[in-house]
Amino acid sequence: MASPGRSMLYSLLLFIIILSLLEMYRGALASSEVLTIAGGLISSLLFVVMLTFIGNYQESCGSRTGWGAVILAESIALIAASTVHRVCITTCFLFSAGFLYEINKLSTLMFIKGDAKTKRH
Repeated sequence: MASPGRSMLYSLLLFIIILSLLEMYRGALASSEVLTIAGGLISSLLFVVMLTFIGNYQESCGSRTGWGAVILAESIALIAASTVHRVCITTCFLFSAGFLYEINKLSTLMFIKGDAKTKRH
């Protein structure tokens, strides 16, 4: 597992790359219905990467990540989606909710796994 500083750097670089590609191809993404939905999916990946960046930044500062980080990352992703097409905003929100559910499920699983190791020793 990467350290919080390294993970923060990687997620920032991925955010810049994904956002750049999204803006470069926004005309193509808005050209058909399927590609507009794909634009929402790509924008929701921005949400995941930005949430990772904010979470790692807060962890390196010693504070706890909460709903504020989720709202900020979602706002950034929705603004990026709005530059492509209006439908991208809706699909980005829906895909982001699905990703957030899966991230929460994975986080809970890892927390329980780590807690079990701590109790055994």
